[in-house]
Amino acid sequence: MKKPDRIAIIGGGPAALFTVKHLISEQVLPDQLYIFEKSSRLGAGMPYSERGACPEHIANVSANELPHLPESLTGYLMRKPYPEDQDFSDYRKINEYQVIPRLLLGNYMEEQFRLLLNQARKTGTEVNVHKETAVTDMYKKDDAFHIKTDQGDEFICSRVILCTGHHWPKKNEGKVQGWYDSPYPPSKFTGITNHAVAIRGTSLTAVDAVKTLARLNGTFTKKDNEYTYTPHEESRNFSMTLFSKRGYLPALRFHSEGSPYSEGWIMSQEEIYEYKQKNGGFVGLDYVFERNFKKPLQKKNEKFYNEIRDLSIEEFVEKMLGLRDELDSFELFKAEYREAQKSIERHQTIAWKEMLAAFSYAINYPAKHFSAEDMMRMRKSLLPLISVIIASLPQSSYQEIIALYNAGIINLISVDDKSHVEPDGNEGAVYHYRDDAGNRKAEHYRLYIDAIGQQPVQFNDIPFEGLRNGGSISSGYLKFKDKNNGAEAFEEDPSRILKIEPDYFYLRVDGLNINDHFQALDYYGEATENLYIMAVPYIAGLNPDYSGLDFCDTAGKRVARAIKQICGTNQLVS
Repeated sequence: MKKPDRIAIIGGGPAALFTVKHLISEQVLPDQLYIFEKSSRLGAGMPYSERGACPEHIANVSANELPHLPESLTGYLMRKPYPEDQDFSDYRKINEYQVIPRLLLGNYMEEQFRLLLNQARKTGTEVNVHKETAVTDMYKKDDAFHIKTDQGDEFICSRVILCTGHHWPKKNEGKVQGWYDSPYPPSKFTGITNHAVAIRGTSLTAVDAVKTLARLNGTFTKKDNEYTYTPHEESRNFSMTLFSKRGYLPALRFHSEGSPYSEGWIMSQEEIYEYKQKNGGFVGLDYVFERNFKKPLQKKNEKFYNEIRDLSIEEFVEKMLGLRDELDSFELFKAEYREAQKSIERHQTIAWKEMLAAFSYAINYPAKHFSAEDMMRMRKSLLPLISVIIASLPQSSYQEIIALYNAGIINLISVDDKSHVEPDGNEGAVYHYRDDAGNRKAEHYRLYIDAIGQQPVQFNDIPFEGLRNGGSISSGYLKFKDKNNGAEAFEEDPSRILKIEPDYFYLRVDGLNINDHFQALDYYGEATENLYIMAVPYIAGLNPDYSGLDFCDTAGKRVARAIKQICGTNQLVS
C-alpha cells in the first residue's frame, strides 16, 4: 500500500484527536502530518477548554460512554494528580458512571492527543504541530492543497481534513451593549446583573449561560442532596427568562445499557446502495425508523413497542410531545428527574429514550440518501423530539435549575416560529412574541444571550475563499422524489429550492455537500479528491445529529478507511 505523503488536519480539537487515532489504527499515517490549531491546546477544542467552559460546566457523558483512547479516563486520573487545581482533586475517586467537569475532560483529551502523536512519531511520521495558528485560506492547485495561515506562512499538502469544530459568528455582539451572540467564552461575563436577562433557547448551550450568570449573582447551597439558591444583595433584581419553542426543557440523563453509538447501529454502505437500487434511488425515512428504532425497541420493551408499533413517525412524535404539552414545563422537569434517578439507581435504561438516541445517531449516514420530502418530514416532526431527548442534562444541572426556579429567579416562556429578537438602540434587545393568550408582546431586556446552540455555516460563510471560488466545495442539496412536490415547494419558497430544467427540483440543505466518506463534493456532485470535511457546522444539513465525541470517533474512522482504500487501490468506491 502506498503511504500518503503529507496530510494536513485543520483544527486540533476532539475531531482531530479521533482522526489521528484512526490514521494510526488503519496504518495510513503520512510521511508528514501537519496540525493547525488556533488556540494554545490540542484535544480540548472549544467545549472542553476555557473557551467554552468554567469549572461548574459538566459534560453530559460519563467515563464509560467515552470512545476508546490510549488510556481510560479512570486510568488517566489515577496517574495524573491535580495539586495545582483543587477543583478536580475529588475526581481521582470517580466511578465510570459519573459525569465529569468539561475542563477535566479537556485535560484528559489533551493528554491522549499527546500520547497519540508520540505513537505517530514512533512509526516514522514527522509530526508538525502549529498551535496558536489560524488557517485563513486554502485552495487546490493541481493535486495539492495550498494552506495559508495568519502567521504569513503557506504550506503545501496532498490531503486536507477539516476538523475546525464549533463556530460562533458575531453579528451584534461588540456593537450593541448587552447583546451576546453566544455564551462563549463564559469568561466574558464578569459583573453583577441586577436586572432581568433574556436567554434564547433551552439547549445545553442555554444551561451553560444559566450556570455562569447564576454564580456571578448568587450562591448555591447543597444540603441533604438538595440545592438552594440565594442571590447576592446587590443582585436582588436579577432574574433569567428562557424563551423556547413549545416551552420545552431538556431531558435528563438516564442509565444506558451498553453503547448504542457504534457502527453496528449504522446502515452499511452496501445496505444503503442495495436499498436504493430497489426503491427508486432513495433510502426511506420510514424504513430507517423501523430498522433503527422500532425493531430494537421491541427487544428492549415489548409493551411500549406494542403501543407505538402501528404509529407513523408523525403520530409517534405527536404522542410523545403531546405528553409534554399537557404539563407545566417545570413540573414535567421534576417528574423526568425522578424517572431518570430511578433509572440510574437501578441501572435500568429508559428503553424508548435510549433507542431514540441511538436512532438519531444512526440516521446521520443514510440521511445523505433521503429524498427531499423525507428530509423535510424529519426536520419538521422528528428532530424537535430528538433535540429534547438527546440533550441529556446531568442531574446536578437539574438540581441547580430547580433551585433557581424555587427561588423565583428563572422562568420559561413558550414562543412560536414568528417570534424574533432585535437589538435595542441603546442597550440589550427587544423580544417580540405572542403569549399563550395570543397577545403580542415586545419586552426589553438589558442583557440578551442567544443560546440556541451551534448553527450550521452556509456556503457563503465558509471562511476558505479559495475552496469556494475554486469549486472544491458546494452547497448541500437533496433531490425531490416527486417532481410535483418539488414544484409546489418551489412555488412556496424558491429560495430553498434549486430548479434545474426542465423539471428537476432539489432541496437546499444547510452547509456543504459531502459523500459517505466525508469527502467534499463539487458543484457537479463529484468528489473533490483528498478533501475531507468533519467540521460539524459545515455539514449539519446532511448530518442531522452530530453526537459529540461519538460522532468524531465514527467520522474519523470513515475518513481514515477512505484514505486507506485510496492508497491501497488508487480509487474510492462510493
